[in-house]
Amino acid sequence: MPQTVPAAHAPAPDFTLPSTAGGDVTLSGLQGKPVLLAFFPLAFTRTCTAEFCDFSKELGTFADTGVKVLGISVDMVPSLKAFQAQERITVDLLSDFRRDVSRTYGVLIEEKFHSKRAYFLVDGKGVLRWSHVEAELGHKRDNAELLRQIAALA
Repeated sequence: MPQTVPAAHAPAPDFTLPSTAGGDVTLSGLQGKPVLLAFFPLAFTRTCTAEFCDFSKELGTFADTGVKVLGISVDMVPSLKAFQAQERITVDLLSDFRRDVSRTYGVLIEEKFHSKRAYFLVDGKGVLRWSHVEAELGHKRDNAELLRQIAALA
């Protein structure tokens, strides 16, 4: 069955996933503040490491906008915690080990069993305002572009 990316201006599909911060994170439980969901293929890979090191370096800038950044991958929580520790990543990472959320957001590569690199900006009311799915796994948006999209929420 083909997957489709949720449409902009529609409610963002809700989910609950385990977090490296401990416990579960439910998207609808974060309403009231915007959230940037950053799906990434796998921990410890070159582009994913660069991406999340960049997020960590500018986490204060993202926090100043009021946006919560959440990384989502199919890795298990212990692997994500090791990735965070090794690379000094300060962004909360969520484990979509069952791949349900990646499928719901239309970004799972079924034959590889991991997600595409993709970004979904959800406003404080739980509405999907912007998304971008990378055509190539080795490509990533830079933080300046993501921050411009966040600024457009205002």
